[in-house]
Amino acid sequence: MKVLANDGISQTGINNLEEAGFEVIITKVAQEQLINYINENKIDVVLVRSATKVRKDIIDACSSIKIIGRGGVGMDNIDVEYAREKGVHVINTPAASSASVAELVFAHLFGGVRFLYDSNRNMPLEGDSKFKDLKKNYAEGRELRGKTIGIIGFGRIGQEVAKIALGCGMRVIASDKYVGEATIKVEFYNGQFINVEIETEPFEDILKHSDFITLHVPAQKGYIIGKKQIASMKDGAAIINAARGGVIDEVALIEALDSKKLSFAALDTFESEPTPAIQVLMNGKTSLTPHIGAATKEAQDRIGTELAEQIKSILKRA
Repeated sequence: MKVLANDGISQTGINNLEEAGFEVIITKVAQEQLINYINENKIDVVLVRSATKVRKDIIDACSSIKIIGRGGVGMDNIDVEYAREKGVHVINTPAASSASVAELVFAHLFGGVRFLYDSNRNMPLEGDSKFKDLKKNYAEGRELRGKTIGIIGFGRIGQEVAKIALGCGMRVIASDKYVGEATIKVEFYNGQFINVEIETEPFEDILKHSDFITLHVPAQKGYIIGKKQIASMKDGAAIINAARGGVIDEVALIEALDSKKLSFAALDTFESEPTPAIQVLMNGKTSLTPHIGAATKEAQDRIGTELAEQIKSILKRA
């Protein structure tokens, strides 16, 4: 059987599948050429990340497909229900990248409160001529300890964020339509741990009381954070989005940064991905990464292994 990993897969995942007798193809096929390639090569399994889309046209045209796999959490680039109606298995790896995304949130947070996003832009340009001026510009940093982080979406990733926040001495508040409470297990290097019970709160309360808001929600039809929501946030608060593009109104966000309503914003995902708005890219108060939340070696190894195990389990039953 043939597996097309169109957006790549870790070597661990390749080895796992090849040892089970699968042929793994890692050729990157352009979106418009996918149907022909899948049919010509009689592909049984199509694996994607966020770049490749598997819509109704592919599902209808490619009868050889038995499994569509998403290396990651969100499956908004796959017509999931339609595929399942057609008898195609759809799988993903919801837990594999949680820790990696959570760590990226804090990379942005630590960088934000100490102006690293701006300092890293200006030091190469002016560090030799305006060192004292830059030192003064970045002299009013903040500590995370004692601050309140509001987590919108308290599933696996949101709870991983909570673990790190608690370890940093932050107050954690959270909101989720489907999670009422969660036990957060904060583990330490020597096997010790503490459990912290967190009850979720109304969305509006999170906006009002948070120093930092981080979003961990699936793709939405409308904005979760728009002009109205930003207006109800604390002056000088900050927003981090490592979830999905389109959950924040980026026009309202830039206005809030320019007016100093918000101190900074950190974005790993964008409304018009993969061509983010130039106003977002060039704003001096944005900390930016190109959708790399799950892009760690450890996460990709876990994703590859988890996909391989699911594929073997499904096709062995068939």
